[in-house]
Amino acid sequence: MKTLLTILTGIGMLATLGVMLAGMLGLTRTDGNASRSNMLMRWRVILQGITLALFALLLLVSRH
Repeated sequence: MKTLLTILTGIGMLATLGVMLAGMLGLTRTDGNASRSNMLMRWRVILQGITLALFALLLLVSRH
């Protein structure tokens, strides 16, 4: 269980980073689509929340 949570937390961190970088690159383009950047930032928040929940669960499992 601990190993699975560790792997899922790592995947969540990488997914959050990827979406954040894609959103930031979209914002720097002058011809970029604002709604696409907005959608990517929403996904970043969702993924960040999931990753934090997984991390908290991992901490709870690790204590016992």
